[in-house]
Amino acid sequence: FIHSFITLRTTSTLKEQPRLQETIMSATDTKTEITLKGSVDIVSEFFFTAINSILYQRGIYQPETFKRESKYGLTVLTTTDEGLLKYLAQVMAQVESWLLSGDVQRLVVVVSGVDSGETLERWQFNVSLDDDNEQGENQMPNKNDAGIGKGGKSHKTMKEIHGEIQAIIRQITASVTFLPLLNEPCSFDLLVYTKKTASVPAKWEDSDPCYIMNSQEVKLRSFTTSVHKVDSMVTYREADEWEL
Repeated sequence: FIHSFITLRTTSTLKEQPRLQETIMSATDTKTEITLKGSVDIVSEFFFTAINSILYQRGIYQPETFKRESKYGLTVLTTTDEGLLKYLAQVMAQVESWLLSGDVQRLVVVVSGVDSGETLERWQFNVSLDDDNEQGENQMPNKNDAGIGKGGKSHKTMKEIHGEIQAIIRQITASVTFLPLLNEPCSFDLLVYTKKTASVPAKWEDSDPCYIMNSQEVKLRSFTTSVHKVDSMVTYREADEWEL
């Protein structure tokens, strides 16, 4: 089932944005047993950062409404817009709840043209249990269990996890080099795919998948926490010849 929260619609500035700059990575090298709750926190923080990066790089919100923060060994951009922050906080709180119950299958950031009404880009993040999780693909780890480390299963360091996430954020930043220009004001929607049995709050509504006709797809990197695995990709509308 596909669910969408209250939609925010803001016109884009259609400006080319500056690249992110690197800072020194400070993540620990200590191998850590990651609990289900800990993994949910990592995945949720990644979603928040990735969404902000997409909105900044694609010019959905004005660049002066973002501030620079150090995260994952990079300088990332985070919105200061109070309305957007409140919206994202509400969405991420529900996503965390669904992640804890094992109901999230994917999160999608949909970029649509305000004038044309067409879906121009779909940033898709597929969520699954890590194949190495010994409890199996269809069973969630116990909330009080570390979820890893049994039966000789190796741990991952936070530095390793942050390095994998860093690679995805870099790819989002580099997307301006291959994605077509957004030649009209744009808005965005957040779609969350869940299991049929998921409990859905009243403020969420069913949504269509917002697929793109005549699309191109670019697969991005993935990361794992030893509990969850997140695969990333972006699909975009192929520019017509007259638009090139």
